[in-house]
Amino acid sequence: MLPKFDFLRPNTLSEALAMLAEHAPDVVPLAGGTNLIVEMRDGHRSPKKLMDVGRLRELRGIRRDDGHLVVGGGTTISELLAHPLIAEHGLPLRQAAGLLGNPLVRNRATVAGNLANASPAADTAPPLLALGAEVELMSKDKTRYLPLYEFVVDVNKTLLQPDELLASIRWQVPHPRSAAGFYKIGLRKADACSVINAAAMVVWDERGLCSQARIALGAAAPRPVRAREAEAALLGQPLEAGVIEAASNLAVQATHPIDDIRGTAAYRRRMAQVILRRLLTQIAESQASGRQQS
Repeated sequence: MLPKFDFLRPNTLSEALAMLAEHAPDVVPLAGGTNLIVEMRDGHRSPKKLMDVGRLRELRGIRRDDGHLVVGGGTTISELLAHPLIAEHGLPLRQAAGLLGNPLVRNRATVAGNLANASPAADTAPPLLALGAEVELMSKDKTRYLPLYEFVVDVNKTLLQPDELLASIRWQVPHPRSAAGFYKIGLRKADACSVINAAAMVVWDERGLCSQARIALGAAAPRPVRAREAEAALLGQPLEAGVIEAASNLAVQATHPIDDIRGTAAYRRRMAQVILRRLLTQIAESQASGRQQS
C-alpha cells in the first residue's frame, strides 16, 4: 500500500522547475515510476509530494544537435529502441535498452529515471559512459552539465540537487572509424537485473590502431565505473587477441564487487573479464569488416 502524498502536475517544464524550487526537498519527480513506486510500496521511501513530469513534452525526444546526440530525460526505454538515431549513433545504448526489464517496464521507464536512481546495475549507465555522455541538470535559476562519470557518486546517490531535474543526456556523435557494444549477464535471458554488464567503444586511426577507448562496467562496484587501465592498454595498439586479453585482464582492477543473491564477487570479477573480451573481439571484427568494405 502506498503512503499518503500530495500530487503535483505541472503543464510545462518551467512550471515544474518553479514547483521544485518552491517545494524542495519535500517533492520528488515522478515519470515512469518503475523504481519509485516499488520503493514506496516496500516502505523504503515516503515522499511528502510527488510531481508528475512524465507528460512534459520538453523532456521527451531524441535529436541531433551541433554534433551531439541529445536524449530528453523523459524519453522511455522503448523509444530508445525504436529511434533510428540511437541505432546509428548509440548502438550500445540500444542494445542495453533491449535487455532492460520487460516490454511493460520499457514502455514506462525513462532514461533519466534509470540514471537518477543510481543503481550500480543500471543498464543504461555503462553504454552512456562508453559513449562519453554528460547530463543536463536544470533548476529554476540555472542549467549545468556534468560528465556522467561524475554524476553518479555511490549506491543510489547522485549530484542531482532537490530543486533540479535531469533534463537530458547528450554525447558527441561517434567518429566514423569507431565501433561499440554492450553485454549483460543476468540470471535469466530477459527481465532480470544485471549480475554484471559492460560496454565499450573504440576509435581507430588511419593505420588501424586504437586512438581512443572507453570501457565501462556495471554491477561491479558501488557505482558504474570506467576501466581506465584497460582503456590505456588499448591505446596505440591494434585490436589483436593478445592486446584484447591484456586489456580484459586489466579491467578487473576497476571492479569492487560484492556477494549477493545474484552472484559472488569472485564470479563478477571473472565475468567482467570474459564479457569484456567478447565485446572487444566483436569490435575488432567490426573494424576488420569495415576496412574490407572500404
